[in-house]
Amino acid sequence: MRKWSKMSESNQNGQRGKRVFKKKQQEELSIEALVSSLREGNRKALAQSITLVESKAHHHRQKAQELVQGILPYTGSSIRIGITGVPGAGKSTWIEAFGKLLIKQQMKIAVLAIDPSSSLSGGSILGDKTRMEQLSHHPDVFVRPSPAAGTLGGVHRMTRETILLCEAAGYDVIIVETVGVGQSEGMVRGMVDFFLLLALTGGGDDLQGMKRGILELVDAIVINKADGDNRDKALTARGDYRGLLHYLKPATPGWNPSAYAASAFTGEGIEEVWNVINRFVKETKESGAFENRRSSQALDWMEQMIMDRLYEEFIQKEGRKDQLAILKEEVLRGKLLPTEAAAKLFS
Repeated sequence: MRKWSKMSESNQNGQRGKRVFKKKQQEELSIEALVSSLREGNRKALAQSITLVESKAHHHRQKAQELVQGILPYTGSSIRIGITGVPGAGKSTWIEAFGKLLIKQQMKIAVLAIDPSSSLSGGSILGDKTRMEQLSHHPDVFVRPSPAAGTLGGVHRMTRETILLCEAAGYDVIIVETVGVGQSEGMVRGMVDFFLLLALTGGGDDLQGMKRGILELVDAIVINKADGDNRDKALTARGDYRGLLHYLKPATPGWNPSAYAASAFTGEGIEEVWNVINRFVKETKESGAFENRRSSQALDWMEQMIMDRLYEEFIQKEGRKDQLAILKEEVLRGKLLPTEAAAKLFS
C-alpha cells in the first residue's frame, strides 16, 4: 500500500510537471504567434498586444516584456509625429484631413490619442473613434484612444511600447495627439521625431493657457482654420508666429522651425505641412540629429521604466497599500502634513 501510494504520488507529480511544461510552452507560443500576427498587420493582434503592455497586472509584465523584445527588430522605420494644441484648435479634424492625404499616398497610419479623463470617475470623456469617424473606419488606419488618468503629464505610461507595436505592425506614420492643456507636451516631445503645434488666429494670444516653453519644443506651428473670412487673419498669425520663433532656440539642432497656415476644412496647406515633415526627416537623418534624438529618447524611456518599477516594487510590499490608504485619509482630514505622511511611509 505504501509502495502504491509513492507510485501514485510520483505519477501525479509527473502529470503536474507535464501540465506546467505544456502551459509554459503554450504561453511561449502565444507570444511568438502574437509577434507573427503583428508582422502580418493583424489589427486584432495589435489591439491585444497594446492591451497587454498597458495592463497593470503584475503577471502580465513578463509577457509584455517578451512581446516588446520580440518585435524590436521590426521597429524604428516609421515617422513619429506629436501633435498638440489649445482646446478648440481642431486637432482631431486636422489629423483626419492629414490622414486622408497620407492614405492617398498609400501609407498606413496609427493615431494614438491621449484622452483627458475624469478625476472623479477615471473614465475617458472623449471618443476619438467618433471624432475621427472617417479615418478610423479605413483599413489602413488604426486609432487607439488611451486614458490619461493616473499618468505623469497625461501621457499613458506605455505609449512608447504602443508606438513600437504599431511600427512592427507595418504602420508608416505614428501620430500621438496630446490633451493640449500644457501638461503632456514635454513627455510627447520625448517620444516623437517631429513635434507640431496647432494654433488659431490671434498670434500668441491663444497660448495664454499654455506654457511659453511649448514654443521651445516645436518643430513647426500650423495655424488651423485658414479658410473663408478667417484666412487673412490666419496668414497674419502665421507671420506673428514666425517672428516669435526667430528669437527662440530651435528644439532640433540644425532645424529652424517655422509657421504655416492650413485648413482642415478645404485641405489647403495640408500637403505643404507633410512636405515640411519629410524635409525635416531627410535633413536630420543626414546631420545625425534624427538618430541622436532617438538614442536620447531610449535613455529617457529606460529612466522612466526604472522609476515606475521602483514605485511598483515599493508599493507592493506587504501592508504598504493599507498604510498608504490610512495616511492619505489623515492628510485629507488635515491631521497630517504630506511631508510627514511620506516620511512615515518610508520609515
